[in-house]
Amino acid sequence: MIKKDKQIRRLSRLLLFSGCLLCSTLWLSAQDTEAATPPSASNDSATLIGAFHRGGLAMYPLLAFSIATVGLIIYNGLSIREKTLIGRDVLKNEVSPALESHDFKKAMEICERHPTPLLNILHNGLETTKSGRFEADTVDRAFDEAASVELGRPFVFINYLQVIASVSPMVGLLGTVSGMVKAFRTISEQGMGRPELLADNISEALITTASGLMVAIPALIAYFYFKNKYGKIAAEVSQLLGRTLRLVTHKESGTANTAQA
Repeated sequence: MIKKDKQIRRLSRLLLFSGCLLCSTLWLSAQDTEAATPPSASNDSATLIGAFHRGGLAMYPLLAFSIATVGLIIYNGLSIREKTLIGRDVLKNEVSPALESHDFKKAMEICERHPTPLLNILHNGLETTKSGRFEADTVDRAFDEAASVELGRPFVFINYLQVIASVSPMVGLLGTVSGMVKAFRTISEQGMGRPELLADNISEALITTASGLMVAIPALIAYFYFKNKYGKIAAEVSQLLGRTLRLVTHKESGTANTAQA
């Protein structure tokens, strides 16, 4: 589990580095193109790179957002899974038998070897039994304390998708405003006799608007998908913790009644 988390973080850093490198390369290419070719003589306007260059400076943060969206989708796809967050097989085949035999120490050791959020929460609750006493209310409170941390950590990367979905249209709108300002400046300086210059400014405005929406829409769809998937898994984690607590409580009650008899 720890090794897999390191691989996911390494993949995220690689995507971020690749995005920064690509943005820098495209920015330098755009500077060379603008220096060597006047806007009216551009022949690559129909290509993707040409549209990127015509979009202006707002296209660079939008490119970074698009790469971040891909990275976050890959990261959440690998981490927001039942196997990764719950570890049902370990709970059923190793932890539950140890709890049924009242071997809390062994159960905690198993949880430490398989650090999924569910087993981390369970480990935190079982730590209250180190004094030799089992109190259901104390264990339940320990579950709640750990759950707020363990279940909140993976959701941070889901929220980043919402941030991108909210900011990308604003960046696109900023590029739109910039393009329209340039268009009106062209009209004030050149008049209406050079429509090709005016068309360049308007195309910049429209390209940035479209690009912002193209980044925001997939990010928003991915956000709601992973949010709903994570909510289902989190509810299942709560159910399994409650079931485990009831199992141990019943066993403890049965043992106490046997001892009194």
